[in-house]
Amino acid sequence: MREFIVEADGGSRGNPGPAGYGAVVLDGATGEALTEAAEYIGVATNNVAEYRGLLAGLRAAHALDPSARVHVRMDSKLVIEQMSGRWKIKHPDMKPLAAEARSVYPPDQVTYEWIPRERNKHADRLANEAMDAGAKGRQWSPSRSGAVLTEDRAVGAASESAAAAGSRAAGAAPVPEEAAPPSEQRPESPSEQHPTPPSAGQAPRAGQAPSEQRPESPGEGRPSSSGGETVDERRVTSAPGWSAAPDLGAPATLVLLRHGETPLTPQKRFSGSGGTDPSLSAAGREQAHRVAEALARRGTIQAIVASPLARTRETAEIVAARLNLDVTLDDDLRETDFGAWEGLTFGEVRERHPDDLDAWLVDPEAHPTGGGESFAETATRIAATRDKLVAAHAGRTVLLVTHVTPIKTFVRLALGAPPTSLFRMELSAASLSAVAYYADGNASVRLFNDTSHLRP
Repeated sequence: MREFIVEADGGSRGNPGPAGYGAVVLDGATGEALTEAAEYIGVATNNVAEYRGLLAGLRAAHALDPSARVHVRMDSKLVIEQMSGRWKIKHPDMKPLAAEARSVYPPDQVTYEWIPRERNKHADRLANEAMDAGAKGRQWSPSRSGAVLTEDRAVGAASESAAAAGSRAAGAAPVPEEAAPPSEQRPESPSEQHPTPPSAGQAPRAGQAPSEQRPESPGEGRPSSSGGETVDERRVTSAPGWSAAPDLGAPATLVLLRHGETPLTPQKRFSGSGGTDPSLSAAGREQAHRVAEALARRGTIQAIVASPLARTRETAEIVAARLNLDVTLDDDLRETDFGAWEGLTFGEVRERHPDDLDAWLVDPEAHPTGGGESFAETATRIAATRDKLVAAHAGRTVLLVTHVTPIKTFVRLALGAPPTSLFRMELSAASLSAVAYYADGNASVRLFNDTSHLRP
């Protein structure tokens, strides 16, 4: 019986956003590329694009030989685990695609394997070519493809494009909402461990709002837009660099408040958007009242936007009552969904799902056991939310009541820092951080993890 290898991938520049997929069918004996498929599919999510790539690859293999055995290799752990039957498929957009993929070949003729992204470059390149073609108003054409393989299965003749970086949002694996003590997640090398987080030394002067602080030197101020950021995260600047920037007026300042403690916080349990949705504890409500008083003294908050989860909504309502403001809920400010890990400690996850945890800690696109949301997907969501809020609140100071992962992601993106930087941030319950966004697209981190209002 003939054997094929199908390698497939999909990407979305926005998640959801302009999306495309790519797939290649290889001869199982020789490794020769037999046929390719790629398509721009319009606006879709990463996961939908990945499933479309799988489906196209299986169909292409079936057209060559419907009796062949097929081994599918993809860098999407979600698709591989779901198609292997180990994870349930919950999303309504993916259920019919998975069912259609299963119908192409009898189940006993297809096997699935997860591979790292660097081993899936052919399909990844095809997906990016499809998205590039879609951006130009046309469909992908095999005659224009540069996704050929060399004999040793390395990357083909075409060089890595900037668009390849943009097909996925950069993310990271910071310490989750209530989970794992930092000492359990940090690298063991002393040079890589978390430094002491910033504290009162970085806070505004007494009575001074974050939006009133201007950086005092180029080295402390707004960085120019970095070419190292991905397309999904980059904010285009009209005047890069410090000295070239004109007088841009008052920035949009996002003051980032982590909610107060819940019963899960002292236990350091995973508490995302897919779990029990705990309310504040008595200690958490006291923290919310204290931060409300501190913000009232500053007197600079003009609007409040909160995650809809119970702990953030309750924190926001306590603050809003003190400031005499309304609360607007925004689902995109929710915490990451930690799948089957919700409610567990880091140690319990390590014991029950060691392989999934290892993948999650090193790959921002890895999903928690059972699905959930990857940190790459969270970063894409937060980047889009940032742009929406900055546009809506130009020149104003807005309080965002949200969670650990979103706040760390706001800060990382503002600094243009790599995903590993999130492991080096400590974020306390009811802490305040702030980022100012200017009209030229530059950002300035003004405050991080300030808990001075919680001290007696």
